[in-house]
Amino acid sequence: MKALHIALLVMVLGASLPLPAAAQSPVRVLACEPEWAALAREIGGSDVIVHSATHGRQDAHYIRARPSLLAKVRRADILFCSGAELEVGWLPVLLQRGARNVVQPGQPGHIMAADHVEVLERPEVIDRSLGDIHPGGNPHVHLDPRNIVILAKVLANRLVHMDPSNVNAYHDRLASFQARWSDAMAGWRERAERLHGMEVIVYHKAWPYLLNWSGLERVAALERVSGIPPAAQHLAQVVESARNSGAKVIIRAPFEPVDASNWLSEKTAIPVVELPFTVGGHPEVQDLFSLFDVTLTLLEEVHDRL
Repeated sequence: MKALHIALLVMVLGASLPLPAAAQSPVRVLACEPEWAALAREIGGSDVIVHSATHGRQDAHYIRARPSLLAKVRRADILFCSGAELEVGWLPVLLQRGARNVVQPGQPGHIMAADHVEVLERPEVIDRSLGDIHPGGNPHVHLDPRNIVILAKVLANRLVHMDPSNVNAYHDRLASFQARWSDAMAGWRERAERLHGMEVIVYHKAWPYLLNWSGLERVAALERVSGIPPAAQHLAQVVESARNSGAKVIIRAPFEPVDASNWLSEKTAIPVVELPFTVGGHPEVQDLFSLFDVTLTLLEEVHDRL
């Protein structure tokens, strides 16, 4: 009866994976980015041990497969990453050097967020001359809060699969998170409506999910080719675009270079705002809720000054 009870609860959570023979608690989760580590702590609570491969002021494109990360991936029960080739420069190395089968692609411990939500900006042409493009689309799916709801359920399913003896705890935390997130989203939606249509300039095209959800409009990007610093000719074009538009703010992530955005601000008097981008990207952003709270607050401050 106990096995039947567990199986039925797994079905309620939407899982379709076979159950393991025995519980493994605490479940070890290695998250590639801080946002997924934060979500794992929300759903896993005291039943998980969570490590993040990157921190909030670090560009997840460019890290090294350090010995400490190799040690963590070898012990991981779940690997939770953005996917869409965001981690292509280092994650394959981790997987090849001793990671257990359970976290390999296609296995229950392998979660790529981009596999479970609608991905924006899938390129029609794959050409290295276009710079650092992602064939699978833009990987920064966490910046749309609607995606977090979907991925919370995916993660809960996998935790139940790994640790069925704690199914009730995972189910309860998921339900609690969903309720709190729904309430928060209602408030964020109302706040975002005041920002709808505000034109922005970005450094890197890392923000389509936030812009799509909030109704902000991108009028220019300082990078003409992703991953390559902007050249003088392109910067001149951005200045022209900025002056001919109603751009109100230049958006920058904590790990992006400051020179080009500061230069553009001096030329156009458009303020620069550094948004958190992820958990830990701002001193006040220590979880997923504060990520969106602080992001909206910073944008509202600019909006209200204009």
